[in-house]
Amino acid sequence: MNSKKTIASLSLDLDNKWSYLKTHGDPGWERFPSYLDTLVPRVLALLAQRNLKITFFVVGQDAALEKNHGSLKDIAAAGHEIANHSFSHEPWFHLESEGKIESEIGSAQEQITRVTGQQPVGFRGPGFSFSATTLTVLHRLGYLYDASSLPTYFGPVAKSYYFRNSTLSRNQRERRASLFGSVWNGLQPLRPYRAGGKDGLLEMPVTTMPIVRSPIHVSYILYLSTISSALALGYFRAALALCRGVGVAPSLLLHPLDFLGQDDNIGLDFFPAMDLASERKLRLVGELLGIYCETFQVVGVREHALAVTDAFPATARACSVAHSPAPLEK
Repeated sequence: MNSKKTIASLSLDLDNKWSYLKTHGDPGWERFPSYLDTLVPRVLALLAQRNLKITFFVVGQDAALEKNHGSLKDIAAAGHEIANHSFSHEPWFHLESEGKIESEIGSAQEQITRVTGQQPVGFRGPGFSFSATTLTVLHRLGYLYDASSLPTYFGPVAKSYYFRNSTLSRNQRERRASLFGSVWNGLQPLRPYRAGGKDGLLEMPVTTMPIVRSPIHVSYILYLSTISSALALGYFRAALALCRGVGVAPSLLLHPLDFLGQDDNIGLDFFPAMDLASERKLRLVGELLGIYCETFQVVGVREHALAVTDAFPATARACSVAHSPAPLEK
C-alpha cells in the first residue's frame, strides 16, 4: 500500500437471505435460508485480487448455525476483521430495552468468537439502527467502535421504496416506522467522533456524499448503473473527490447482494439491481474497488478506528450523543 494515501475503510454487512426476508416481512425466514456458500468464496476472491483486508459485520444467528461455520471460518482465515451485527438482525433494534440490546450484542459476540476465534471490537446496528442506549452498552462491554450511523437526508425515500415493494401488514409497518431514520439523520457528522465524553465510544459513520449527504455505498452505485454505468462510475468518482476536497476519509459499505445476481436464483427481487447478472455486478464492483484503492489506502474499520484514535488521543473535545459531536478527523 502507498503510505502517502489517506486511510479509508471498507466493510461488508454479512446479511443473509433469511434476514432480508425477515425485514421484508416475507414467510420462510424462520428456516434461516442461506447463500453464504455461494457468496463468501466470491467475495474473498475479489478482495484477494486487490490484497484487501476489510471488516465483515456478522450476524450472531448465522454463527450459531453449523451450516455457516465453514464460510465464517474462511473469512477469518483470510485475515479479515470479524465484527458484530447483532444476533437477530432486527432493524428496529434501537427501540429495544437496554437489557434486550445487551443480550443481543452479547449473544452475537459469544457465537462469533466461538466460531471464528475473533472477539469483535466493532458493532453495526442492523438497518443502521443507532441509539445512545446501544452506545452505552457497547462502551460497557469494552468495544472499540460503533459504525451504525448513516448521515443522510434520504432515509424517508428509502423507507418509501421499501414499503412500496413489500406486503407488510399494518402492525409490521408500524414496527418498521423508524427504518432508515428521518431527514434529521443528514445532520449527523461524517467524520469519526467520540460520543458521551472524551473517553466515550468512537463512532465511525458510514460515509455519504459530503454536502448533499446522498448515499455512496456500493448497492446505491449498482442501482445507478441500471440507468447508466457511466453515470454510476462518474457519481462514485465525484463523491470520492468531494471527500478528499473537504478532508473526509471515507468508510464505505458493501452488502451481499452487491455480489449476487439474477442468475443466482436467490429471489429477493424487491432489492434494487437484483435484475442484473452477477457477472456484470462483479465487474462493476471490481471497478469501484479499483477506483477506491487508487484514491485511498483501504483498510478494515478497526484499523481505521485505531488510526483515528492514535492521531487524536485525548485532545479531541468531548461530545454528547444528543448534541453536535466534535469530529476527530480533519
